[in-house]
Parts: sequence; C-alpha cells; structure tokens
Amino acid sequence: MYEYHIEGGFPVKGTIRASGNKNAALPCIAAATLTEETVILRNIPEIEDTGVMFTILESLGVRAEKIEKNAWKIDASNLKTTNIPDEMSKRLRGSILFAGPLVARTGKASMLPPGGDVIGRRRLDTHFLALEELGVRITTNGRFEFTTNKLVGKEIFLDEASVTATENALMAAVLAEGHTEITNVASEPHVQDLCLMLNAMGAKISGIGSNILQIDGVEKLHGCDFTIGPDFMEIGSYIGLAAATKGSITITGVNERQLRPLKNSFRKIGIRWTVEGDTLTVAPNQELKVNQDLGGMIPKIDDSPWPGFPADLTSIMTVVATQVEGTVLIFEKMFESRMFFVDKLISMGARITLCDPHRAVVSGPSTLHGEHLVSPDVRAGMAMVIAALAAHGESKISNIYQIERGYEDLVAKLKSIGAHIERVEVK
Repeated sequence: MYEYHIEGGFPVKGTIRASGNKNAALPCIAAATLTEETVILRNIPEIEDTGVMFTILESLGVRAEKIEKNAWKIDASNLKTTNIPDEMSKRLRGSILFAGPLVARTGKASMLPPGGDVIGRRRLDTHFLALEELGVRITTNGRFEFTTNKLVGKEIFLDEASVTATENALMAAVLAEGHTEITNVASEPHVQDLCLMLNAMGAKISGIGSNILQIDGVEKLHGCDFTIGPDFMEIGSYIGLAAATKGSITITGVNERQLRPLKNSFRKIGIRWTVEGDTLTVAPNQELKVNQDLGGMIPKIDDSPWPGFPADLTSIMTVVATQVEGTVLIFEKMFESRMFFVDKLISMGARITLCDPHRAVVSGPSTLHGEHLVSPDVRAGMAMVIAALAAHGESKISNIYQIERGYEDLVAKLKSIGAHIERVEVK
C-alpha cells in the first residue's frame, strides 16, 4: 500500500500538459468491442481505471497492445466470452459500459453490479430502461444478464441525463435495426467524444452536443484511429490548485470551449485565467475574493448536467473556497454523499458549515494545518491533496488508489510544478 506525504505551504509554479479525458477513455475502450477490425485509441490516460478496462478486454479475449505512450491498438476479432470478471465489475463502475456494445455485437452480456466511488446512490435504472426499449431482456438475480435476439431502433426518453446510460444506449443503438431517437441525453464532452469515435467507425449519429441524439443503425462498424480529448476535470483541478496555493500554472493541450462552464464559477471566487491557442495560464496574485451577487447576497456555486458546472469539481471548489476571502454556498445536487468529506477539511481548520448532504457554506480565508486524511473517492481525494498543499505542515493521505484512478502521473506532475509530495510505501 502507498500513501502521499505532503509538505504544504509552497506555491506551485510551472507548466504541465493536460491528460486525456478519463470519462471519454472508458466508453471508447468499451466501444472497441463493437467491431472485428482494429481500433487505435490515442491520448488514453495511464490511470487505474483505464488499466481495469484493458484488463477486462483481455479477459474477453480481446488483444490490447500499447503501441506508444498513451496509445493503444485494440483487436476484438477473437472475442471469446461476454462475461465480465466479477473482480473487475466490483472495482470499476465503468464496467457497466461493456453491456451496450457486447449485447449489440453478440446478443448477450453478463456481469455483477458495478462498483466504483462511494458518493451516494448511482442508479442503473436508466441504463436498463434504454436497453430494454431497444429490445434487450435483462435479469437481475445476483448478476446482470443482458440478452437479445435483435435490437430495433425506437424513440427513447431517458428519465435522467445520465452520462453512462447515454453511452450504453448509443453503443447499442448504432447496431440496431432502423432509426433511434434518444431524448434527454447527457451531452458532456466525453459523450461527444464517444459519438465522434462511433461515427469514425461508420456509425450515423447526429445531434452531437445537444440533448437529443438521432441514430440510424448500421449492419456493422469498422476500425478507426481516434484521439481522446483533454480532461477538463483534471484541468479544473489544477486551476484550483494554483489558486489555493497562491501560485501560478500553465496548462497545455486544453480545449477552451470545454472550459466555459467552469469560468463563471471560478470567477465567483476571484479566479481568472487566459487562453491562447491550446495553452491556459493562471497568473500569480489572483484576487481570491468572493464576488457577491447583486444586493450583497452570498453567491452560489452549484452543479448541473452539461453545460452546467460539473459535479465532479464541487469537491475541488469547496477546498479552494477555504482560501478565498468571503462566504460562498457550495450546492452539490447530484450525489448525496459527495460532500461528507468536508469534516476532514474542518479538522484542518476550514470554516465550513455542512447544512445538509448537498449544501455547504464556506467562509474564508482559513489557515489550514496538516492532517492525516483518507481519500473517499477520486475527486474528494484530489481536493484533499489540494488542501494539504495549501496547508501549513505535513499531511498524509491514505487510500490513494482512489485518487490515482482518475489522475495520470499525479505525483510527477505535482513535483514538476514545485509541490512537496512523495508517494511512500507503507506496511
């Protein structure tokens, strides 16, 4: 086992490159099983979650070969089974993404209920609703068994704009007979990446980026060479890190359009950046002061489906707000357990009132001190890293597996911009 040892109080400064979008990589890896031809995926982040996805591929009889850094060649021509290994299902919620492509290509798929972050109930009903509408029979007696004789296109209304349910429905619909219209879909950049990859494989998807997708089914898909977009969640995390440590950062390989939903929320707490081409710069000496709403009212940072502020960054914003002058309300609407990590921030000296499972009032700036922390999930874990780097003294963070599921080469990147962090083996 490993943990992070962090000496806080040192501003970060330097340049890093954005990694590929984890949440795009997972469905794109699963989508490679839709064809017998070779698929090449580039800009795949080297993290725990993608590693599990490649292990699942290999267990299915799929050849996955790393051809260069962050690039993989996938050959699913000799698919041998459609049973996802139990251990892999338990480790990763993204394992559910194999249901759609496997049942579309072979007519069946089998797995245990997926695991993943513990941030509240993450229902699968929407996945089942969409697949059943397309003609999939699903039984749930301890395992999820998906079977079909034929997929047929249909008008589908998702009961929530679930990212992974949208992706599963898409991967099944591209090989369904006839036309499918899916309404109330998620439209995040990672969903758009999956759509673009499927189209590169010969699918016929329109409406990409909107909340209504039109799909004309095709008989088969072919191979492709596709590059995953940058991870705007990682970029947002590093922007927050620079501000919280009163430092500066330059991030290359960004997509400015994807950062627009982040900009307004960061501005509410006095943080700004500039973008030239694909390079983003957070300058030093940020104002770090809450900009009150009209009438002197306390501003609110709340999440919502794309193009709203991403739920995954509310943990990051909570930490950054502890270093900002003024009071702000963080309102996390989507997961009832995501905010429970704030008790650790309070133990570090943060002034936070947790109103209920979804709302926290943060008053700053607070002087944080080092603490022994345990990462509960990917984003809260990264928020703890930022808190530790902004704090005075030494912190130790355990269960770093959760953090490394979502952040590529984190320690090396942080050290390259002046962070005092070590990855230490503990017994």
